[in-house]
Amino acid sequence: MDQVIVFLQALLEQTGAAHFSFGNLVMIIIGATMIYLAITKHYEPLLLIGIGFSCIVANVPGPPDDVPGGQAISALLYVVKEGGLFHYAYEGVAKLIIPPLIFLGVGAMTDFGPMIANPKLVILGAGAHLGIFVALILAKMLGFTLAEAGAIGIIGGADGPMAIFVTVKLAPHLLGPVSVAAYSYMALMPMIQPPVMKLLTTKEERQIGMAQSRKVTKLEKIAFPVVIAIIVNLFFPPVAPLITMLMLGNLLKECGVTDRLSKTAAGGLMNVIIMILTVAIGSTMAADKFLTWQTIEIVVLGLIAFMVGTGSGVITAKIMNLFLKTKINPLIGSAGIASVPIAARVSHIVAYKENPNNLLIYHAMGPNLAGVFGTAISGGIMLALIGVS
Repeated sequence: MDQVIVFLQALLEQTGAAHFSFGNLVMIIIGATMIYLAITKHYEPLLLIGIGFSCIVANVPGPPDDVPGGQAISALLYVVKEGGLFHYAYEGVAKLIIPPLIFLGVGAMTDFGPMIANPKLVILGAGAHLGIFVALILAKMLGFTLAEAGAIGIIGGADGPMAIFVTVKLAPHLLGPVSVAAYSYMALMPMIQPPVMKLLTTKEERQIGMAQSRKVTKLEKIAFPVVIAIIVNLFFPPVAPLITMLMLGNLLKECGVTDRLSKTAAGGLMNVIIMILTVAIGSTMAADKFLTWQTIEIVVLGLIAFMVGTGSGVITAKIMNLFLKTKINPLIGSAGIASVPIAARVSHIVAYKENPNNLLIYHAMGPNLAGVFGTAISGGIMLALIGVS
């Protein structure tokens, strides 16, 4: 009997069950919660399903490396193991291959007409970025280096690829928690933003209607990506790779002669990239590396950045109304952070609940798109002043 027990113990030691920890359980619950929110609440399922599933798998421990076959199983699960499936997905992010391709797809799906039609709304894209610098200052006060604080602050821009890009340049060792915080909060924006928006506005302000914007010509839409690409490469070279690909994707969409390329960039290619990206992000959420005080601080600072950015965008819109004859609905100020089109959709939904005749989605897309450039400028300033690693 004793020999049977010893044999069973030895057999158990060769499996991952013997190394399962309370931290693994916590992270599996977090991953399952992400999947639940994606399915039942429809909170950005394209992001949360992949991140949540990969988080669960990354927290199912394999056998130790000294067990025959253990190396192969562990390599599948953990980013740190060269040759593993998740490792190569993560390398695409860490080597900055994935972020520019995401921007290519986003550009091919995006209509910059709302921003071109009402350029004054670009101010909201700047006003909603106060959260970046508030988080940067708080991170520095908590003892992070200036480069680390810059990487943490960029979470407040609500632009996942830009957050990855800046973090790889400034503090690559924080790529896991920063990317998880950025994409998780983007997906949870329908929960985070509305309370802040309602707190800072009156019912009358939330019911303000906005007239239809002018029609943007085809020439304007074709010229826009070319002009922006030139400006960004001249004045903001640190972030030029991302914005250049964004503008290329948009040119493919608007020029009218590359429909096949545009559809590929916005469809098949984008879908593949999203799957790789979510697997890469979720795979960094292993308990031994994610459940640390530093990660908790980054997650909390990211939440503060999102909330401050949402609030500063709304307040900027209210300040603008002091000088405008035709008032704008201050709810669209919250869309000034760069998560396209999630933030614009949240602005629209909050306004629609107050007044079913108020359709703000087109107007909210203006500051939302401007927020992409606001985050790029903020990231470019950080890279220029703090230094590119």
